[in-house]
Amino acid sequence: MKHIAVLGSTGSIGTQTLDVVRSHPKRFRISVLAANANDELLERQIREFSPALAVLVDAAAYARLKSRYAGRTKLACGRQAFIDAAAYEETEIVVTSMMGFAGLEPTLAAIAAGKDIALANKETLVVAGEIVTRRAREAGVKILPVDSEHCALFQCLQGERRDKVEKLLLTCSGGPFRGKKREALAAATKAAVLAHPTWQMGQKITVDSASLVNKGLEVIEAKWLYGVDYKQIQVVVHPQSIVHSMVQFVDGAVMAQLGSPDMKLPIQYALTYPERQPSASDRLDFWRMRDLTFEAPDMETFKGLRFAYEAGEMGGTMPCVFNAANEVAVGAFLRGGIHFLDIYDIIEATMMNRECVLSPTLDDLLEEDRWARGFARSYIKSKKQ
Repeated sequence: MKHIAVLGSTGSIGTQTLDVVRSHPKRFRISVLAANANDELLERQIREFSPALAVLVDAAAYARLKSRYAGRTKLACGRQAFIDAAAYEETEIVVTSMMGFAGLEPTLAAIAAGKDIALANKETLVVAGEIVTRRAREAGVKILPVDSEHCALFQCLQGERRDKVEKLLLTCSGGPFRGKKREALAAATKAAVLAHPTWQMGQKITVDSASLVNKGLEVIEAKWLYGVDYKQIQVVVHPQSIVHSMVQFVDGAVMAQLGSPDMKLPIQYALTYPERQPSASDRLDFWRMRDLTFEAPDMETFKGLRFAYEAGEMGGTMPCVFNAANEVAVGAFLRGGIHFLDIYDIIEATMMNRECVLSPTLDDLLEEDRWARGFARSYIKSKKQ
């Protein structure tokens, strides 16, 4: 019986993690559930899984839950409680499915407490890859990727020497606007941006997928997960989302992981690693499969991917600045405050107006995140005047 903490339990990855737990009741037990503000869903999860601890960051949501719930689960409130929940003593593995930069401190707390990480919060490695991976090595903690693409790479590398890797081939569906040019995206609506052709995800990551920023975040994540140079990471557009990623080795051989586009597969693999367990996920039918196509990404139209490579190559604090600017821009887009293409302008302006600090401390990264968010908000405001 493995004890699991799910940070971000009411989001897309969090709820699918609980689906996996339901499928294997004799293997997993939920020790901690933590969420931001969805008190009603969290309450249903508490009543079903009876965790030892449940946390809500939002004070009003916590007050509502506290007024209704009087069971055995201990309730806690606030940002610090969310961070502390990552280090809960009973937990063995922490699923980090919260969104954005907010995942960094809880992940570091879990690592410091010796918990393995099922990493669904890619921003943690984007903004602080050197710090996070070094602390994980020092603590003897495993970082098990939950992103479908990184889980695929992880599986392809099992039993292989990392110094024999020539290239990581990171696949990408291309999102809802694959093949379109910049002029066609000028009036892109929120509904069109959120209409992803193959994956059902939360709103923020769906916008990132449409802009290819999400793939850029995964490029930076790959650098830290697998210790490769950026020139060894190649993005390949694969609209069918069947080949989840591939590894090319020095002899020219390519290993690929294929499967139905179902996030419960990589979630389950991270939770059961190094074992495999039965799953109810759809199986591929190769007799009926007709086309698997691949193409190069358009990094001139979808500049978010190009900006990510540039930020990663610069290193230091620049990936943190890139991520913060994007988070602010996506939030503004979802609220209807900017157009889709404005996301790229906000990221570019924020990166252009900040010098890169190499070998940053955690405090440096916290300051860079604060500065970049402030600059991006001011930039948006100035464009409206």
